[in-house]
Amino acid sequence: MDTLMFLQMVLVVAATAAVGESSRYKYLLYHSGNIHHTVIGPLEHNTIYFYRCGGEGPEFSLKTAPSEFPIKLAVAGDLGQTGWTKSTLEHINKASYDVLLLPGDLSYADYVQTGWDTFGELVQPLASARPWMVTNGNHDKEHVPMMKQDFLAYNSRWKMPYNESASNSNLYYSFDVAGVHVLMLGSYTHYDADLSKVNREKTPWLVAVFHVPWYNTNEAHQGEGDEMMAVMEPLLHAAAVDVAFVGHVHAYERTNRVFNHKSDPCGTVHITIGDGGNREGLAKGFKESQAEWSAFREASFGHGEFIVVNSSHASWNWHRNDDDVAVKSDQVWIQSLKTSAAGCFNKNI
Repeated sequence: MDTLMFLQMVLVVAATAAVGESSRYKYLLYHSGNIHHTVIGPLEHNTIYFYRCGGEGPEFSLKTAPSEFPIKLAVAGDLGQTGWTKSTLEHINKASYDVLLLPGDLSYADYVQTGWDTFGELVQPLASARPWMVTNGNHDKEHVPMMKQDFLAYNSRWKMPYNESASNSNLYYSFDVAGVHVLMLGSYTHYDADLSKVNREKTPWLVAVFHVPWYNTNEAHQGEGDEMMAVMEPLLHAAAVDVAFVGHVHAYERTNRVFNHKSDPCGTVHITIGDGGNREGLAKGFKESQAEWSAFREASFGHGEFIVVNSSHASWNWHRNDDDVAVKSDQVWIQSLKTSAAGCFNKNI
């Protein structure tokens, strides 16, 4: 069957057919198979649906996210296609998560387009069964000057709900899930972020996801997020963003609440989680002097789980791949800025 088997396909839900669109793309000498995208629904929350791609082939099942707390968001960045990637996916698969957030660098195909095919096959068991919400990284760009548009494979294969969130680009969008509003931002594109439209009564938690870290005590990729940070950090701070998940650096690091390079009770918790398993290996060189805003750091492969319990409290857990899935290598409770005793929400707004 000349079809890429992803969730974004022509689906048959129950006895109802949902018809979408099909496309192909060319990249130098590579010709993709048919790539199908469709929008289905409305679907019931916290419900398992069975479907087939194109009305034939194997049957898949998808569990939709709950409509209210609690909700578990799995987070993993810079995945690639290595043995460590498989270990990360195995850990995630055991986590009983509701939605996965991926802050960029998906396949590490790096211009070899068949690498996108094999990545789809690798993640299909998980990505077909739960919502996967992704944003882009530098390895997804595949820039060929004057020959091919950037992010061609990424945009062709991983179509996100940008139209539904009034974005004009697949490289940035936002969505609500349970009581969380998630901003999926692009580190390599220009965009408008109208945070004034976020309803914090409906979604008391505000989370941002992008690729290049702003707060980083690793020797790798120092200063690469400074330009975006100068423009966006004041906006995210004013909107009282609770947590930012980033990748790019192939290690794990969690900050205290921080703003303008200093610990700030009304700032954002920044979590670097570019340790999904990529072929470039770990970034083991941390700076000898750990910044006062850096709470925990380690160069190991793993994934994280952001469990939002209610409108005021969430648990963040980082799991190292070397450990059994039940072992939490880093754990912290986070209180939302909306309910903070410090009055951060009203102060920032």
